[in-house]
Amino acid sequence: MSEIWAFLVILIGCPLLGGLPLIDWIFSGLNGRQLNQLGTGNISVSAAFYHGGQLTGILAVLSEASKGIIAVLLARYFFPNSDSWELVALIGLVIGRYYVTKGAGTTNVVWGIVVHDFVSSVLIFVISGISFTIIRERKTGKFTALFLLGLILILRHPYQEEYIILTLLLASLIAWIYQNIPDDLDLSTSESKENSQKMFKFFRGNKNIISLNNIVLESEKVGEKAANLSQLKQWGYHVPEGWVIPPGEDPQPLIDFLQPSPDFPLVVRSSAIGEDGELASSAGQYLSILNVTNKELLKLAIVDCLASYQRGNAASYRLDQSLSDRGMAILIQKQIKGLFSGVAFSRNPVNQLENCIFIEALPGDATKVVSGKFTPQQYKVFLTETDVFIETKDNNESQKQIISEIAKIARELEQLYQGKPQDIEWSYDGEHLWLLQTRPITNLQPIWTRKIAAEVIPGFIRPLTWSINKPLTCGMWGELFSLVLGERSEGLNFDETATLHYHRAYFNATLLGQIFLKMGLPPESLEFLTRGAKFSKPPFKTTLINLKGLIKLWFRELNLERDFTKDYKQNFIPLLRDIKEQPPEKLSTEQLLERVEKILLSLRKGTYYSILAPLSFAVRQAIFQIPDQDLDNSLLPEIESMKSLGKIAKETRNLVPINEIYDYNCASLFTYLAENPDGESILKQLENWLDKYGYLGDVATDISIPRWKDDPRHIRQIFTEFLLREITAFSKVNKQNNLKNTLVQSRLSLKGRVTKIYSQLLANLRWTFLALEKHWLEKRLLSETGDIFFLELSEIINIIKYNDIGLQNNLENIIQTRKFELQQSQEIPNIPYLVYGNPLLSPVITSAPFSSQQRFQGIGASAGIVEGQVKILPNLDNLATIDKNTILVVNYTDSGWSVVLSRAGGIVAEVGGRLSHGAIIAREYQIPAVMDIENATNLLKDGQWVRIDGQTGLVEIIDK
Repeated sequence: MSEIWAFLVILIGCPLLGGLPLIDWIFSGLNGRQLNQLGTGNISVSAAFYHGGQLTGILAVLSEASKGIIAVLLARYFFPNSDSWELVALIGLVIGRYYVTKGAGTTNVVWGIVVHDFVSSVLIFVISGISFTIIRERKTGKFTALFLLGLILILRHPYQEEYIILTLLLASLIAWIYQNIPDDLDLSTSESKENSQKMFKFFRGNKNIISLNNIVLESEKVGEKAANLSQLKQWGYHVPEGWVIPPGEDPQPLIDFLQPSPDFPLVVRSSAIGEDGELASSAGQYLSILNVTNKELLKLAIVDCLASYQRGNAASYRLDQSLSDRGMAILIQKQIKGLFSGVAFSRNPVNQLENCIFIEALPGDATKVVSGKFTPQQYKVFLTETDVFIETKDNNESQKQIISEIAKIARELEQLYQGKPQDIEWSYDGEHLWLLQTRPITNLQPIWTRKIAAEVIPGFIRPLTWSINKPLTCGMWGELFSLVLGERSEGLNFDETATLHYHRAYFNATLLGQIFLKMGLPPESLEFLTRGAKFSKPPFKTTLINLKGLIKLWFRELNLERDFTKDYKQNFIPLLRDIKEQPPEKLSTEQLLERVEKILLSLRKGTYYSILAPLSFAVRQAIFQIPDQDLDNSLLPEIESMKSLGKIAKETRNLVPINEIYDYNCASLFTYLAENPDGESILKQLENWLDKYGYLGDVATDISIPRWKDDPRHIRQIFTEFLLREITAFSKVNKQNNLKNTLVQSRLSLKGRVTKIYSQLLANLRWTFLALEKHWLEKRLLSETGDIFFLELSEIINIIKYNDIGLQNNLENIIQTRKFELQQSQEIPNIPYLVYGNPLLSPVITSAPFSSQQRFQGIGASAGIVEGQVKILPNLDNLATIDKNTILVVNYTDSGWSVVLSRAGGIVAEVGGRLSHGAIIAREYQIPAVMDIENATNLLKDGQWVRIDGQTGLVEIIDK
């Protein structure tokens, strides 16, 4: 019984002891204010010193030290023979301290360790104290002390496994808390209590002189401008030597340190918190002061620059842009004597769809370009993998050479900043190209990409399709993101995850990148999961913060097959059975709407599985490193349908005299089958095949696109090709009966089952709307077949449920307007895969004036090298001339393209990756395939000879 009480005292009593807000009581009693409402909101020893002065701070130290000592002595009393329980008591104390008062518990642990192991505490104090005095970097000092805590305690107890684990747990817990609470030492020293300032200045470390040279600075502390320049330095670019004074800091130490002179002039610049951000540049709002040549001028320049933060126009700008007043850092740099300077935009800020680097430049320093007092020379630079093209009136070749170099740097920086277009201020001094500033181009946010969206829902999208797909897709992604992020998902608008530009679907790459970073994953995670792109190492800190949410997502992943099987039996199959028993042609408009709502309810569940199953498969395959050839794709609809059709073709070959009708066309073959007794069984098999796979089509996710069941003519043509050319699959699965292979294979098979159900639901949704359209054509609400797809779901609901007469009377105008808008979009050539900001309604799309590019790099999706003639295939209308000498070049691939792609000698696609439908089919038939060749249908021409390497992803134009 006594042992139970001992457990309870340590496991419950110590967290409660840690949670006692003694510091808050002391501070409140002495100062009459609540500590959690001041500064960082921490109830900590450092906050007590900062806001309350030395007396309050000393009492705070005593109160927290006593907690640590009491916790260790309690454990020693109840468990006198176990050092481990003393560590358990400290862990409990720290947990209570953090969860109740948001403190790290450092003081508790320090004094607890003094009582627990005096020798270790002395060693830790001496070594960490010496290192901090030498290094003078606070963050390094804190984590050095934690490292020493773990190392010395473990070395003192090397054979106690339980003790070692608890020591590591204690150090890791404090490190995690450090990452999750604001640091009071980041507050301005000048605003602390006067009798605490010296102490704060010491423990803040080397805060008086901050250089751009040593570390990447944090934008929250020194502003984006200074932080960006320090990052550029770390990347190896030429950045003028510089120093930073954080907001509220005393500038005198830096003034004393610097030696400005006529031979060494300085420039004093603003670096306000929030300036040069993604949404607000603050351009021209604050002062920059040049030609600072002595200390007096330096001091005045700092004062004037700081004063510009409070000017009326600057304050109004921050208010208009919803920027909080978080202070201004001062950036002081060596002034560059520029001979040729300017501003480079990695994307054209005026015409977002023009794929050029836009540069303005003038002889002299960079201020002439941005001053507005001079007219700069303009340059448009087009980059390809092999060429640089410059459009300009400038004939100075040396200046054009500099422009070429800065253009390349502009695109490099864009990639380094996760694809965000950059506004770069630069200057050339005759020796080096100096970077003076880089910031996002604010009007080119967010970045929209259709590389991923074209895999999900390719082609031109009509209003009805989008009004259904967008809420399903955005809603489900939002649900998954919220599961991981929890409260930190507040403020994120998941409705902005996707949009239409020129009737094409685009994902919000900026928002998704931000979300993945919040989740502790790299910003390119979605491309890795959907296209097999490279995956960089996720940041440990954010991964740790989201560990709880990631564990929830992991449990969802583990139970995915079980959950799908449950929904398959209880939801999907009963609904599909009911639909089959009661065809839509027999339903009234009200009943059809009711069916639409039932299908949409199931589609919401289906969307969850259609997102999570492929992601789960991609992650498992990446973790367990299972090669594609070791996986069985037979349950995927695109493979299953082909094999089934090939089987029928093989049986037909035994019944039909192929040699007699070899030169006949598709119509002749089916006439022969209809007129001969042996052909009846074949036609019946084809009818059954169409009944089973007729839900597939060019684009399974777009309900406005016909399914095979709607128009079986090209399936008959494909069957004829299968029959006459004896197309068979060659891929053999290297079955590996091990746990890793089984875990990956189970998710691939689940992906196939999900795709089948999801495509069937969408096909039945299409047929339901077609039945509704037939009713409305008879009532003359609509005038042409296909008109219903130019309405939105909400409009259809309003007409049926609420008999909206005004809407009914205006339907013709609405539909004609939307048809005209679609036609305009279809006439735009070369719609880009990346759109920056909000593009023009009537775009002007330009590219490089000329390109001699003969080689194109994509993603290798199916190994092998093949040469052949290009055939551009925008859709499935022209299939007659495809054979093994054909290199099919397509915009996209879908499960419905399977029987077409299998006939080609090679495949090149504008979008996709190793996990796309085309890649899977190509591997199944051992056809070389390359994905992700942007604008391939325009870069390559019908009849051209090309060589494609499906291993390396290289496509090369060759002479024949």
